[in-house]
Amino acid sequence: MSTNKINAELLAKMFLAGAKNLEVKKEWINELNVFPVPDGDTGTNMTMTIMSAVREVNSLESMNMQDLAKAISSGSLRGARGNSGVILSQLLRGFTKEVREHEDADIFTLASAMERAVDTAYKAVMKPKEGTILTVAKGAAMKARELADEADGTENLQTFLEDVISHAEYVLSQTPEMLPVLKEAGVVDSGGQGLVTVMQGAYDAYMGKEIDLTFEAPQSGSGIIKVSKETEEEIKFGYCTEFIIVLDKQMPEREELAFKEFLTSIGDSIVLVADDEIVKVHVHTNEPGVAITKALTYGSLTKMKIDNMREEHQERIFKNAEKLAAEQKQMNKAKEPQKEVGFIAVSIGEGFGEIFRGLGVDYLIEGGQTMNPSTEDMLNAIDQVNAKNIFIYPNNKNIILAANQAQALCEEKNIIVIPTKTVPQGITAIINYVPDKSVKENADEMTEIIKTVKTGQVTYAVRDTRIDDKEIHQGDIMAIGDQGMLSVGKDVIAVSRDCIGAMMDDDAELISIYYGEDFSEEDAGIVAQWAEETYPDCDVEVNAGGQPIYYCIVSVE
Repeated sequence: MSTNKINAELLAKMFLAGAKNLEVKKEWINELNVFPVPDGDTGTNMTMTIMSAVREVNSLESMNMQDLAKAISSGSLRGARGNSGVILSQLLRGFTKEVREHEDADIFTLASAMERAVDTAYKAVMKPKEGTILTVAKGAAMKARELADEADGTENLQTFLEDVISHAEYVLSQTPEMLPVLKEAGVVDSGGQGLVTVMQGAYDAYMGKEIDLTFEAPQSGSGIIKVSKETEEEIKFGYCTEFIIVLDKQMPEREELAFKEFLTSIGDSIVLVADDEIVKVHVHTNEPGVAITKALTYGSLTKMKIDNMREEHQERIFKNAEKLAAEQKQMNKAKEPQKEVGFIAVSIGEGFGEIFRGLGVDYLIEGGQTMNPSTEDMLNAIDQVNAKNIFIYPNNKNIILAANQAQALCEEKNIIVIPTKTVPQGITAIINYVPDKSVKENADEMTEIIKTVKTGQVTYAVRDTRIDDKEIHQGDIMAIGDQGMLSVGKDVIAVSRDCIGAMMDDDAELISIYYGEDFSEEDAGIVAQWAEETYPDCDVEVNAGGQPIYYCIVSVE
């Protein structure tokens, strides 16, 4: 049954229902991406972002507006993936900043919260583009404010919500008129559709509709920080450790985030719920003693519980637990002095990984076009690099916002995000780093040099569409450039040649070809030989990228 005010318990149910609706429809939203590539990820990114907040909400022991707001904001902020996910997290952050000041929300509170959400999200995007999720959010907020201003005290909240969502749906339907690329492809904005989907699910819960609020287990393997193949195997933690900290004094939000980052550095499956007096902690780790020792710096402990999840190795692990904890402490004490500069790059494919490691990158975050790492993945990587200044190379236009968000959350180190939109740009940027120059000089020069790198990516179409006056049919081979579609055909080698040709200009000096896991070295060699013969004044390089989905990635600079 609907009500004219929304308390914390109802708002939590509405939020979870909105998240569930998004989860159910994420693949449909993925298919709305303009380019018909097999890695459409808007729905996935938004779902994984909101799922991070869902876990925080589900871990709450008591329900009040402040704790709920904090759980939604913090969870989505750290779990944000991709541009759509980061914008969604900022919308939720702004919305919860307003509602946390109230015991319940009426139409006036909701209107103000939606306005604050839009303001927060627009500020997070350097160059906001209309016809996107931002436009849909702004349209909904403007309608909410209009209705609130016309209110005379007798308004029905159900009608208010229906009118706001109806207007959001209308704005969404108009996004193809604002972005020609959407109109040509025959789709609405996928991020805007994701936002409307969340709103529709929340409305269903408000109306009392029975909704299954069980969620899928989070996907594994995304955003894993890697140094070598050996580290990939070190992903299981044997002790389920739980305790409650009775705080000596109130824990500031910044300290809470720092403690959570510490727990992430020694384990996984982190749940941390704090209020003014206690902090409830859950972590899977091989070093429960280290977690407990750190927790004791904040206060006394109670309700302690440690379970060994590797029963077949229980005796051996029990005997070594204290030794492992002691060794970890010793390693921390013996840590090398902090170096001046460190490097983090996002990459996928073993070949690209080897290239970045060879260029001196300290940590690789696995991800890219097929899986965008989260803000928290970035923060974890930053924590592992022992340097005062850390350059981050997102190497994908859909990861830059998450990197910027991590930069804003990190206070102990100077983080510099070089806005690389492709892996070849990242490689060129790192190659042009000069140790004798200052951090700012390097940042400025790398930011400029990447503008000279053109990138094309060759893959296949998963549906029929029309883009840049090119008819595309399911199964066609496509070359996608920095600004749009470069070539469409039936043969990978022919499309790869056309891709290079479309990027060439009189200033070109170097052509690089990175072949993926579904494109042979021999085929890459055929393309390279053609490039050498066609453009004799250019150097041509062939490298193993090992990337999935994209047959080859080529660059011209």
